[in-house]
Parts: sequence; structure tokens; C-alpha cells
Amino acid sequence: MPDFITNLAQLIADRQKNPKEGSYTNQLLADSTKSAQKVGEEATEVVIAALTQSDERLIDESADLIYHLLVLLRTRNLDWTEVVARLEERHR
Repeated sequence: MPDFITNLAQLIADRQKNPKEGSYTNQLLADSTKSAQKVGEEATEVVIAALTQSDERLIDESADLIYHLLVLLRTRNLDWTEVVARLEERHR
């Protein structure tokens, strides 16, 4: 059974194939530069939360980072499973 991140990645891929008017995800998918910038912004927010904010804020920012990373991967036609496979390779 796929985990939630895999399901979310599949939903983002579906949104790429079947765009929905007004979708934030589709706005990011249409502009890889903006998508990459969002990953950078969210990564910075994760660092700030880790150093100066609550655990709840760190969790929120981490969720935002993962979502934006999944979208960025799709802008390059890459799949989350490729990242998971690389992590598995490195673990061996």
C-alpha cells in the first residue's frame, strides 16, 4: 500500500496531465523557475523553524517543503519513486 507522500506525488502527476483551472499546483507546474524558488523559500523556512520556532511550526514548514519538492520533481518529469530508489541505494 502506497504511503501518503507517494499518493500526493501521484496526485501532482495527475494534475500535470489533467490541469485544473486556478490550481496552485498547476501554476507551479507551469513555471519551473517559480517552483524551484518555492523549494528554496520553504527550505529556508524549515531552517528558521528548526532554530527559533516551535515543533509544530517545524512540522508545518517541513510539509510545505516536501509538497514543493514533489512539484519541482514533476516539472522535470521526475517521480518521487526515483528519489526513494536513490535513498534505498545509498542505504545498502
